[in-house]
Amino acid sequence: MSMKDTLQQAMDWMKEFSKTNPEQMKSFQKMMNAIEKEEGAALDKKTKAIIAVALSIANGCEWCIAYNVKSALEASATEEEILEAAWVAVLMGGSPALMHAGLVLEALKDLK
Repeated sequence: MSMKDTLQQAMDWMKEFSKTNPEQMKSFQKMMNAIEKEEGAALDKKTKAIIAVALSIANGCEWCIAYNVKSALEASATEEEILEAAWVAVLMGGSPALMHAGLVLEALKDLK
């Protein structure tokens, strides 16, 4: 499955959850919006997106990797910045993180 397909699968799941569990998804979306906002925040959106890429790798979540690489690109993160964050995750997570970092390479190819 391509990373575009993986991203679409995650988006489809979130849409389905919005139908089956609207209160929970509304609360989750509200939390996401509060965390991602820039106004009054110490970190800008791009920095937060890059951190999210690293955490996605550290947690081994391929759907999160697809989503957060796309978000980082949309926030004007460069490929170099995204890959550097991936290597920080590898530093902390070792070999399993390295394998998940490979998904970042795929996402960068598929989602540019």
